[in-house]
Amino acid sequence: MKIKTENMSYDEVLDLEPYKNKKPVSQGRFWRWLLKTASEPELKKVSFSCEEEDMDRLRKKEPALYLMNHSSFIDLKIASSIIYPRPFHIVCTMDGFVGKEGLLRMIGCIPTRKFMNDTTLVRDMLYTVRELKESVLLYPEASYTFDGTATPLPDSLGKAVKMLGVPVIMIRTYGAFARDPLYNGLQVRDVKVSAKMSYLLSAEEISSMSAAEINEILRRHFSFDNFRWQQENHISVSEDFRADGLERVLYKCPHCLEEGCMKGKGISLKCTNCGAEYELTEFGKLRQIKTPAQSSDQASGRTAADSITFEHIPDWYAWEREEVRKEIESGIYCMKEKSDIIMLVNTDAVYRVGEGILRHDINGFHLTGCEGKLNYHQIPERSYSLYSDYFWYEIGDMISIGTPKIQYYCFPKNENAIVAKARLAAEELFKLSRHGNK
Repeated sequence: MKIKTENMSYDEVLDLEPYKNKKPVSQGRFWRWLLKTASEPELKKVSFSCEEEDMDRLRKKEPALYLMNHSSFIDLKIASSIIYPRPFHIVCTMDGFVGKEGLLRMIGCIPTRKFMNDTTLVRDMLYTVRELKESVLLYPEASYTFDGTATPLPDSLGKAVKMLGVPVIMIRTYGAFARDPLYNGLQVRDVKVSAKMSYLLSAEEISSMSAAEINEILRRHFSFDNFRWQQENHISVSEDFRADGLERVLYKCPHCLEEGCMKGKGISLKCTNCGAEYELTEFGKLRQIKTPAQSSDQASGRTAADSITFEHIPDWYAWEREEVRKEIESGIYCMKEKSDIIMLVNTDAVYRVGEGILRHDINGFHLTGCEGKLNYHQIPERSYSLYSDYFWYEIGDMISIGTPKIQYYCFPKNENAIVAKARLAAEELFKLSRHGNK
């Protein structure tokens, strides 16, 4: 999928008419049918099935808040099939509206800005359930999972659930990540996909609970590990490209501690610095097939004998998070990348405005460029996570920052730039800014 782009100067983009929000419109029966019908071929291809739990508790015309984990693009097709014939509105990122706002509004989409305090979204959701009497589908993780485990949920989610005051339904998918993980560059695998749709909380239960109690329940239900599920259920991914792009997730070698030296290709992940090599088995485990050629790492003092060996991808990713946090706590964390910059100010197009420097350190993000005219700061407290993505609209790996009025999409020119590390750092910096060392 691509996105409409135009070349403009920074000043020209600032002069454009900004986006003005519009209230959601009722999702007509035709559009519900169209979404379901358009989804059927791919769902048939993956032998899709859905298990329901306590769904008889939801009254026929009662609006609900559907919360769904986010693994790949097939998630929307699953929702369109299993929620039908109920009308529902999908909360999706603003850039998805570019060049097709009219169509997306008719099929029931509500625009939002990822990882930003978006009061307009709350008003639109309230309008949908109270005035239109229709349901809302929300991916509370906001972005696709990188390592197959749950991404952070916002503290504000419990408050939003209480404010909406409608039943909460959980949709959990199985196989969607194994079929099409984000790191694998849009290469789809032959994996069956299923889902479970469960009635989680009634309006009465929600009214009797605090926002913190609701958050605890939601976080418990959004705790999962897709690679563990694959292993435990003996799900085979036999394609010979299954490790392509894996370095986007596993970017740091646990043996020599170098970053940007990993390379995932075929079925293996190799460190080009020390020679350590792993095979990604068809059942989602890592198997070391070559030990490091170097005996030690001068920076750490660790030897190959006491370096860490991982079998589980989420464990490796969790270790990378710990390493990032150590850099932050010691004050040495810093990312500085020369980047191409795209701006989003309305839904007519996204605008290429030139080059700049994106810096991320313990003080947050600092983006400069466009011949000195662009100078944007974003402090760590601004967001609990980061909108970073792989191969965004087939352009490249991307980091997005900004405000509800202007968003900046930064594409590092260095092909070894690590957008996953920036997301981890943003999350850890937010925790430290809000909660100290907890």
